[in-house]
Amino acid sequence: MPPKTINAITLILVSFVTIIYTGCNSASSSNGKKELISFKSFNGISYSEVARRQLNGLSFNEYGYQLEPQWKLQFVSDDSVSIYSPTKKQFINFPLTRGYDSVFNAARSWLKIKKMSKDSIVMEILKARGDSIDISGAKVYMLFYADNYVKNVLHTDTATLRHPSRKDTLFVKSLVVKANKNITKAFAARQPVQLISKSPLVTIKQWHTKPDIMNNFDSSDDYLDPTFDITINKAYQDFNYSFSVYVDNKGQMYYRIPLIDFMGDKDAKQSYISISQSIMNSYLKYYLKVMPGTTLGMPHASVISVHVEGKVAAPSIAKN
Repeated sequence: MPPKTINAITLILVSFVTIIYTGCNSASSSNGKKELISFKSFNGISYSEVARRQLNGLSFNEYGYQLEPQWKLQFVSDDSVSIYSPTKKQFINFPLTRGYDSVFNAARSWLKIKKMSKDSIVMEILKARGDSIDISGAKVYMLFYADNYVKNVLHTDTATLRHPSRKDTLFVKSLVVKANKNITKAFAARQPVQLISKSPLVTIKQWHTKPDIMNNFDSSDDYLDPTFDITINKAYQDFNYSFSVYVDNKGQMYYRIPLIDFMGDKDAKQSYISISQSIMNSYLKYYLKVMPGTTLGMPHASVISVHVEGKVAAPSIAKN
């Protein structure tokens, strides 16, 4: 890795250690309350999020969830902010509501400015509880650098700065070792399991979340709970079964649990498990090529959900 890149990433880590414990230097009014924060001095500056981390400095947790830096923004005024939409590939203006103690709301998110300059911003994500805000925060911090600062001072790019840290890599490696020794320690793979049909009689459709403003552009369910619709034509009978599967680091499948509620009917549950497990061990293992999930390039055990439909009739083929 080039020295400039190492220096830039090191600067991110040092910044987090320093600024997480540094409060915002907002001026206080005569009655002891902090004034509303003003963005006037920073209007028009393009900032890109380069890191999002927990208080412990990690961007991954033990379940495989990654806090991924992805925001780009420009403050337009004290009551408006422009945020980049990755789906529309353009900046969209959102109303901005300011509160005391450097708290503000924009794009359905409550945030608190911890430190702000023309070169960088540190924000803490706040938790909404009904009609109130927990100003103690979620202990998740977003670090932004001005695009000009990244290019002309750090001499790198946003994509490079967003790479997971060495601390993240070591943590994920420890999870991988545990999961590959004991499949019940499986965790979500950042690049989830892939299912590839080996027969024209079997079709696979993976569920995908469309990131938009309603989910804060968050499509993490796609890797936290990879879900597939599998249709098997010319099956021995019509059927529908839903269950979850462990997939190990070699791509081998192991039955986990059914995904429906049997309302205490143990016999029905046992029958369902027996049949759906047979479907997995026959149709799925025979007709599917399974690529294991990976995180930071390391294959490991993870869990997927499948909804399997069997159809006796063969699919109709359109004639030219």
